[in-house]
Amino acid sequence: MNPITMQLVADKYIRLALEEDINSEDVSTNAVMPEAKAGAVDLICKEDGVIAGLPIFTRTFQLLDPQTSVECSVKDGDRVSNGQHLATVKGDIRVLLSGERTALNYLQRLSGIATYTRSVTELLQGTKTTLLDTRKTTPCMRIFEKYAVRMGGGANHRYNLSDGVMLKDNHINAAGGVQAAIAAARAYAPFVRKIEVETETLDMVREAVEAGADIIMLDNMTTEQMAEAIAIIDGRAQTECSGNITRENIKKITDLGVDFVSSGALTHSAPILDLSLKHLRVTE
Repeated sequence: MNPITMQLVADKYIRLALEEDINSEDVSTNAVMPEAKAGAVDLICKEDGVIAGLPIFTRTFQLLDPQTSVECSVKDGDRVSNGQHLATVKGDIRVLLSGERTALNYLQRLSGIATYTRSVTELLQGTKTTLLDTRKTTPCMRIFEKYAVRMGGGANHRYNLSDGVMLKDNHINAAGGVQAAIAAARAYAPFVRKIEVETETLDMVREAVEAGADIIMLDNMTTEQMAEAIAIIDGRAQTECSGNITRENIKKITDLGVDFVSSGALTHSAPILDLSLKHLRVTE
């Protein structure tokens, strides 16, 4: 995550997380460390995985004290292993203690997403299918969680509702049908916006093709239905498969030739990667 994005967008969310954890003072730290004292602590990996979120981890400490430094021996997207030393955090011991939990919460969560995403992208190697995330993210964590997906080798679907046109079942119902919804979106949205339509039946697929949809989502279809839908589309629109796609069942769609597969599980079901800050010591 580049410094401009960090300061313009991410900082406000990190500050909120810190304020959630320290709404007046860190009583425990202030009790045992009433004055500033230089120290260091090591970031240790406790299970194999993919690391993601080191800039957010670092920024969490630096928002408490800009003088804090983090010396990393790995970079985001790297594979890491149980027992590996990943970084050393140096600064005021009070900052190291007060920022520890929030910084680790970010790093463990994002590394877990990157690890899970990497395991799914590996199943798609050798196919034409690109793995996408969804908007099924933790509130106020989307910018971080979608970043973690990229670090795991996946790609991002639209970031938010302003980012693109996706006509789902309720939009279609509100408009009065697939063709009416696409026509309304085409008239309203700027020409630079692609129009994606969610379809649940082959009849809806045919309507979407005839109405000129740019991307057609095949939602919760069987493998046989998806194969028939792709034949109907016949390259006239990009295709996306969605609906309860997980690492365990993604194999069934790899031979269909679908352009994209989107999975909410990347962000809503990935377990954290176990990481820890250990060996705190005074350095002055």
